[in-house]
Amino acid sequence: MTTEAGSGHPTSSLSAVELMLVLFSKHFRFKANSPNYENNDRLIFSKGHASPLFYALWSLSGVFPKEELLTLRKFGSRLEGHPTMKFPFTEAATGSLGQGLAIGTGEALAAKMNKLDYQTYVLLGDGEMMEGSNWEAAAVASHYKLNNLTAIVDVSRLEQSGESLDGWHLHILGAKFKAFGWEAILIADGNDVSQVQKAFEERIKIKKGVPVVLIAKTVKGKGVSFLENKPNWHGKALDKTLLAKALKEIGQPQKEIRVELATPLSTDGDLGEVSRKLEKLIGPQPKAKTKELEVPKTELKCDYKLNELKATRKAYGEALLQLVESDDRVIVLDAGMDNSTFSELVKEKYPDRFLQMYIAEQTMVGVALGLSRRGWRPYLSTFAAFLTRAHDQIRMSRYSEGNLKIMGSHAGVSMGADGSSQMGLEDIAMFRSVPEAVILYPADAVAMHKLVGVADKHKGMVYLRASRPEVPVIYKNTEKFVIGGSKALKQSPKDMVTIVAAGITLHEALKAYEELKKQRITVRVIDLYSVKPLDVETLKAALFETQAIITVEDHYKEGGLGEAVAAALADSRGKVYSLAVTKLPQSGTPAELLDYEEISAQAIVEKVKKVIFG
Repeated sequence: MTTEAGSGHPTSSLSAVELMLVLFSKHFRFKANSPNYENNDRLIFSKGHASPLFYALWSLSGVFPKEELLTLRKFGSRLEGHPTMKFPFTEAATGSLGQGLAIGTGEALAAKMNKLDYQTYVLLGDGEMMEGSNWEAAAVASHYKLNNLTAIVDVSRLEQSGESLDGWHLHILGAKFKAFGWEAILIADGNDVSQVQKAFEERIKIKKGVPVVLIAKTVKGKGVSFLENKPNWHGKALDKTLLAKALKEIGQPQKEIRVELATPLSTDGDLGEVSRKLEKLIGPQPKAKTKELEVPKTELKCDYKLNELKATRKAYGEALLQLVESDDRVIVLDAGMDNSTFSELVKEKYPDRFLQMYIAEQTMVGVALGLSRRGWRPYLSTFAAFLTRAHDQIRMSRYSEGNLKIMGSHAGVSMGADGSSQMGLEDIAMFRSVPEAVILYPADAVAMHKLVGVADKHKGMVYLRASRPEVPVIYKNTEKFVIGGSKALKQSPKDMVTIVAAGITLHEALKAYEELKKQRITVRVIDLYSVKPLDVETLKAALFETQAIITVEDHYKEGGLGEAVAAALADSRGKVYSLAVTKLPQSGTPAELLDYEEISAQAIVEKVKKVIFG
């Protein structure tokens, strides 16, 4: 496969052959003709570069002809260089190391909550065990007593550029897992089928309510003498001469190899004790069900008073509570900030629909992806600033077609005196870079409440941006919001300039409108609550009907609202100006910081007058 492709990872695939073949041929329960069957076992190749082995295994099970294997890495092939959702037996797109265990944790949690007893297996490389996200996931899996989760670590000693940290010292890696509450089984020779089989049988006998890891010493390039345990062969394909030599050493099988996958248990009867281990931790669980429901039809209703002071982050929690009551597939996750994001409202009333991920943002996203892949509709929240450390998981979730709704609170300098480390100022840019991700930035409680419901109806990734300060309610409870929409809050035929804002700066724009009105300067004010996709037609009309557009945002200029608007209007005549955070922020009151960054009402007034009068 790799020789035909001219690239790939043959040595990383060879090291894990025996581990995966024993799993597939003896223990993996899967309806090959029905990959979406709810009680199929799940297999995630966290070391996604071993995709040649991954595809070969599925081919041996008869789900597609072996001739297709030679299309590996070719343009248009579903057998990409690392597993993607093009291949129907892929659980999640992998290859960015350190993510598979969190996704597997999410899938194992889904089994518990759905009262199914499928097993989840995650193949890890020893090199990726340096990724801190793996240990976040290990801690969470142990906390939730996921005895239906098995990690398999392929300890081949060699990474891309040298030896791994712990080399072949299996006991060191085993001690680490044990410290996190796992049961560890060491395999002295992971390329010996009998030893691997014995380890899997030992794993079955473990009755403790804990996850289990199989840690196997393997040889990179196993079976080919000039590749075995040799450095500098990572990610390199053999030329045809070396391939012929390698195949001669390996030899031809005496008969055609075919793997008959075991049949998963039916979901019609009693699924046994293994399905009930989470009861004490998160309460009674829904009946067995993993198929995603139809798009919810329930409209979220709110009851806020005009000019009432309410933080959008609190409105998020209140809307989430109502959503949980109306959509039984919604599950809420938080990274230890639930009393600031107000997801605690769900935790307190419906603890069975809340999963605490503690301060582990990367694992929160990975777990949410795993839950999403099994039909749940996860809402996850933390400070917007802290989501940046999970950017890799967020981008990979998109490639995995995750149906994630993410709320980032305390966005911008308006969050105040806590200082720059707590201020989400890069989050819009981050989510704008994710293909097809939706970005919604509500300015008041009504908008947030309604947009939480809008997000639930959208299949795909949605980012909801929330601010810390309490702000007045400006919309009636009957107001409707849509993805790709906007609201012209102030508009007249005499408008000279258009102010485009969202979230906290919309309130500053409205203050500026009142001040300019006193000076007999009429301006248009647009709430661009849908940052992605944009309401381009409204923006084009505003640019045509007024002298210029001024965008105002509590976000860095790079990648933010202003750049989005400017890009959308690049082919239109007219001027677009941007007011954004341009100075390194510091501690202060929200008002002081908005003034300091020149995104306050006064700064808007001055910019409008400068644009009009020069």
